[in-house]
Amino acid sequence: MAPLILAAAGGLALGIASAILRGFGPRYRVGRLLAVVPRVTVAEALELANAGEPRYVRIEGRIDSDAEFEDQDHRPLVYRRTSMHWRRSPGRGGWTPLEDPTIESMGFTLNEGLEDIAIDAQALGDGLVVIARESTGLVRDLGERAPEGVPADAELRLRIEYLSSIDHATVLGVPARGADGVPAMGPGLGRPLIVTTLENEEAMRVLTGGAIGRSRAAVAGLAIGAILIAAAAIWFLLEALLGGGVAIALAATPEPTVRPGSDIRGGGAAGFLGTPLLAVGAVLAIGVISVVATLAYVRLTGGPRGGR
Repeated sequence: MAPLILAAAGGLALGIASAILRGFGPRYRVGRLLAVVPRVTVAEALELANAGEPRYVRIEGRIDSDAEFEDQDHRPLVYRRTSMHWRRSPGRGGWTPLEDPTIESMGFTLNEGLEDIAIDAQALGDGLVVIARESTGLVRDLGERAPEGVPADAELRLRIEYLSSIDHATVLGVPARGADGVPAMGPGLGRPLIVTTLENEEAMRVLTGGAIGRSRAAVAGLAIGAILIAAAAIWFLLEALLGGGVAIALAATPEPTVRPGSDIRGGGAAGFLGTPLLAVGAVLAIGVISVVATLAYVRLTGGPRGGR
């Protein structure tokens, strides 16, 4: 009964952790990919594109473009996405898109040394992870542009996300030749194109919206769940091996069952002869269960999926 209780508690912990992670929406998937996808050089990405070998990989380098546009602060931009959202009560509730975002994009590449690869910026969606510029007001501030059906006193948020040619960036995607024959990084294999100008830790903070407590609770739940399930499996295995139960084994006398002078030849083997085999079997079983628990944990947290 005790192993079942441990297993049930572990399953509950994993379920709660999974629900917390899913609560982050698409940002959870982006963060998971940023954490596990392996890095290759731009030269290796070009080789994959030329070979027609679809792999989801990570590259790093400097953004560059032959065509740029300046913002009000005279930054040379290659991509800018402007969106507006509203919510009924200031500081309360989630944001609802007011209209489709406005996207301004120039073709740009990611350079590493002497190599560069194009980025399919038109495919960027939830995969853009940058520190956005935001300003708030009221829907009535839009004047004639205010859409019908939205309260005039609702809170309004203007959000601007951009990429500049002076930025160093990380790009996750599938390198492939486009219709024009030029190698480019884009979405593929069921995964989005991701571009971020932030280090991993900072990107995770942006993706969680500052909800560090929730993300840590999810990680703790995953770890606790894996440990409890592994403990339950080990307990169940030991009970099965010992036959009489773990409690009986713990209560057994440590004294050898063969008295000095006894002859164990010919008759039944002495009881202690089976103990080393049991110990070896238990150690092997614990090792196997640890591997299984580790693989389950990796699977639940997304796992390395950037391989071939």
